[in-house]
Amino acid sequence: MSSSFSLSHVEDNKEGWGPSSIPEKFTAVPFLPYGKGERLGRIADFGYSSHNRMGHYSGRYREPAPGTSVFNFEKADEDEAFELVDNKPVKKSFGGPQRRPQNQQRWGQQPAHHGGGRGGQHDGGRGGRGGHGGRGRPQWRDQQRERVLSESIDVRPDWQVLGDQILLPALGKMSTKVDEGESLVSVGSLPTYDRAADRVGPKLPAKVKEPSGAHAYPLKIWDDPVMKKMAENDEADVFVSDLILTVIMTAPRSLFPWDIAILKKKNKMYLDRRTGSSLEYITNGETAPDPLVEDKENVNGIENLKAESTHVHQAFREQVLQRKKGHDLGEPLPSELEGAATPSAGYIYKRFDLGNIRLIVRCEIDGCMTVANNLQTVAVHALNEFDPKWSGIDWRTKLDTQRGAVLATELKNNATKIARWTAAALLGGVDIIKLGYISRTSFKSSKAHQLLGTQAVKPKDFAAQMNLNMDNAWGIAKALLTFCFDNTEGSPEGQYIMMRDANKSQLRVYSVPSLESQLAHQDDDDDEVQDTVPVE
Repeated sequence: MSSSFSLSHVEDNKEGWGPSSIPEKFTAVPFLPYGKGERLGRIADFGYSSHNRMGHYSGRYREPAPGTSVFNFEKADEDEAFELVDNKPVKKSFGGPQRRPQNQQRWGQQPAHHGGGRGGQHDGGRGGRGGHGGRGRPQWRDQQRERVLSESIDVRPDWQVLGDQILLPALGKMSTKVDEGESLVSVGSLPTYDRAADRVGPKLPAKVKEPSGAHAYPLKIWDDPVMKKMAENDEADVFVSDLILTVIMTAPRSLFPWDIAILKKKNKMYLDRRTGSSLEYITNGETAPDPLVEDKENVNGIENLKAESTHVHQAFREQVLQRKKGHDLGEPLPSELEGAATPSAGYIYKRFDLGNIRLIVRCEIDGCMTVANNLQTVAVHALNEFDPKWSGIDWRTKLDTQRGAVLATELKNNATKIARWTAAALLGGVDIIKLGYISRTSFKSSKAHQLLGTQAVKPKDFAAQMNLNMDNAWGIAKALLTFCFDNTEGSPEGQYIMMRDANKSQLRVYSVPSLESQLAHQDDDDDEVQDTVPVE
């Protein structure tokens, strides 16, 4: 049985190609797009040509007609369609392939059999020239080590966050005009700076002597008898030390985590460091492009460098400040303040008006010196070199000839620390900042140090050099203090923690449930220690 086959009607167009009439059911269907957003187009355009006056196949570089880009055929070579992830040009070698001896190391590669010396890496620092992580390494831009740090304090589940998180980059836009402040009380006496330290140089270094005792910290603000008396007389709304205020002022510059204890009592706020806080130590390499490692076993780890910098700072201050030739700053030092800092110093209590907040700051003055028969106040600080291969500049060879380059490197690697020192000097009206350049006797050990030289800078000029704007600093302080008052309104008393996040550029303020709340922190042995935030 054969199947029947019938040919459908085929319309013959003798005048051209294609149908000569449109079936009735297709009359409403558009043949070409009427709008730029419509994707309708030709099914096949045999009259389209990619040739024009510019040459063969130049039409593929033009914008295709609307609705036809899906159907256009583009001729492309396989080599052009192939795309490499690494498109760096390959240097061609002449004379055919060359075999590299197995014992010959590549440029920038660290030998496996030794770790120190030229081209190597030791003590966790950067390698030298040609070494892994050195100045000439090829992976400097592409393979920066990611900075991952631990929190300064463990946040407990029963802590309550006040308000929203505060983004540190947004604080850079704050600005408030504040005058130089009103000096209320001056207590203590100032030691004289020993000018013999200025004659020390890299060729004739001086040994840094061990400090007389363990590092002591200034008395807490809420325990300061002068502050207590001012609070009873309602002379201010906020009481703070220059150390804590400068931490707040330079918060956008900080990269290491920190936390501040805030005690609110009778609608007065007291801000100071927490016992065991990271603010009790002086940082080193905080803002360096090559991040340091958080390794307690490494002599160049973050925690060990903090302890070393704090130790060196105290030793340098004791060595260059002569207590026997002191100058009385004002009233005698209260007994509570004696021995709270080593070496002891003078204090000036200054009041600043921020508009909606009255602020009293306890400014510490380290010493004094006579310049052209004029007595000038001095702030003494120490910069610590631990590995020239890491910093990229050797103080022993560059300090005499390129001291500006050495200071510029320190401003880059320790921008936060130096900005706090400068802001504190401006708050206290200090005339001169004395910087001591102290280096390790042996870079493999942090036990012995040498003084390689000193440098004197004026606070205002130094602030301009590091782009420290005090209007912005006061704007940050006013914004954060206002934030604390606004979010604790209705609570005349309470205890709070302002905390800088370890790995994010943000601040948070927490409310501690009770004044007896125990705040956990980790000690050097990684053992959990319970610490109560001090109150009056």
